[in-house]
Amino acid sequence: MNNYFVDLHIHIGRDWYGGPVKITGSKNLTLTKVVEEASGSKGLDMVGVIDAQSPAVQKEIQSHLSKGEARELPGGGIQYNQTVLIPGAEIEVYDASCSGPVHLLCYFPYMKDMARFSKWLSKKMKNISLSSQRFYGTARELQSYVRDNGGLFIPAHIFTPFKSLYGKGVRTSLEEVLDNRFIDAVELGLSADTGMASHLYELQPFTYVTNSDAHSTANMAREYQSIRMKDPSFEELRLALHNRSGRKVNVNYGMDPRMGKYYQTVCAACLHQRSDNEEIRCPSCGKEKWIKGVSDRIRELSVRRQDRERPPYIPQVPLHTLPGIGPKTYQKLIEAFQNEMNIIHHASESDLIRLLPGSTVQRILDMRKGILSITKGGGGKYGVIR
Repeated sequence: MNNYFVDLHIHIGRDWYGGPVKITGSKNLTLTKVVEEASGSKGLDMVGVIDAQSPAVQKEIQSHLSKGEARELPGGGIQYNQTVLIPGAEIEVYDASCSGPVHLLCYFPYMKDMARFSKWLSKKMKNISLSSQRFYGTARELQSYVRDNGGLFIPAHIFTPFKSLYGKGVRTSLEEVLDNRFIDAVELGLSADTGMASHLYELQPFTYVTNSDAHSTANMAREYQSIRMKDPSFEELRLALHNRSGRKVNVNYGMDPRMGKYYQTVCAACLHQRSDNEEIRCPSCGKEKWIKGVSDRIRELSVRRQDRERPPYIPQVPLHTLPGIGPKTYQKLIEAFQNEMNIIHHASESDLIRLLPGSTVQRILDMRKGILSITKGGGGKYGVIR
């Protein structure tokens, strides 16, 4: 058994023809760039690309396979250099049982499975070439297809105010929309951590995953996890998500939820933080529209009982956002230590101090311990490191 760094939610900005996939994604965020960055400066052992339902993305993958630049693994997944790619799709559902749109992640072991999924989706979706498109069917129908065809099904960023299960989709319980028996894990999102999610008793059976939801290469691995597996493959990942045969998520590494852009409730107009006395009008600008923060939504839903033992959640921030690490310093660190995972987890204090000022080294050490000082985010604005 070994420990592997895994980020299962990475978007594709453009296909290899230059066409849009995730419209809000970076134009240089292609499938090829994702796997190059993952194997190179990011140091990720496994990545989930969640726009692989796009036919153009599939052609790019098939090109790598046909040229011998990648290979499908017997246990599922595609090996590119040091990184295994798990093909997936993020699907938007807004059926009669949903209070609002929700995003759901669907993964498959082999490209033939993803191609078959795309063909099925094309009858229930207007444009399968684009990311996160509306599925004209029910969430349970989508869930059943994934289950019956050997896939993995993970609700995405479950607490964010927009397009998530607890943010928009359900009033109180996941079972209003989904069959809880066939959920393989739940993704916490950037504004929640293990302690916050553990206030919801119905989440007790599920493994928590922490993923970047990256729309650019820089944000890859801003959240990730260390997973104990025999090897990085789809079937080993399945075992780990269900804590079977010694496979498991060891550690969740995620942004401090206070850094998340939807952590606290704020005025939709001026981002003034709402106080505990529940004002109707914003005392700053007088408007009455509030964007409810993840922390307040979880408080509403909280039914806390004894949760199962969970892996530690270590709060981090993307390395390039740490004060003192600009582009030149970042590149110097990569040249010295090969990738971000080595810098964040393995580089010794004495090695770091040879390259960086003492104050910057201290921030890296504080990040390892999860004790950075944070100003809270909300309403679409990220928190900041003080």
